[in-house]
Amino acid sequence: MSEPIPYRSLKMTRDHLRDIPAFPLPEGYGLRTFQVGDEQAWARIERRVDEFATEAEALREFGAYFGGDVAALSTRCFFLTDASGEPIGTASAWWSELDGETRGEVAWVGIVPEHQGKGLAKPLLSAVMQRLAQSHERAWLRTQTISYRAVDLYLNYGFVPYLRQPEDEEGWRIIEDLLDRTVLPTT
Repeated sequence: MSEPIPYRSLKMTRDHLRDIPAFPLPEGYGLRTFQVGDEQAWARIERRVDEFATEAEALREFGAYFGGDVAALSTRCFFLTDASGEPIGTASAWWSELDGETRGEVAWVGIVPEHQGKGLAKPLLSAVMQRLAQSHERAWLRTQTISYRAVDLYLNYGFVPYLRQPEDEEGWRIIEDLLDRTVLPTT
């Protein structure tokens, strides 16, 4: 049995929102934005991807994070849907401060396990990035070492490690080992 992946929080930045890759959705899937009542679908998805222990906990975070801003959610919170229209993935083109500057934030990306590996993450991330480009010059995101496959996707989309503390490098060394890829700048 392999060793568990050490958990470290990571941040990534993208200094411009030009040249965003575009990918079509596979047949049978759709993409839409938030509609009133989607809080429960968001909570179910985020619970299924192990971001929260319970859906109730996820719903509390939804309210705290997004603040009930339905107008913003309706253009910034995306849902992947299956052939029946059921939400099976989500990601948001939100905003927050980093280094005293308001930037676009790729937030709460998740696709339920049975739909992972089907070519859905790229079109979802592309939609989020295109929405961010409408309102922001730069973007950032938070992730973690255990999401190393997603980190690889973010790197391919032009995000780079955000290094401010000496301990930041530790997480990125774990990522380099997991991805067998140079990520940190070489001097």
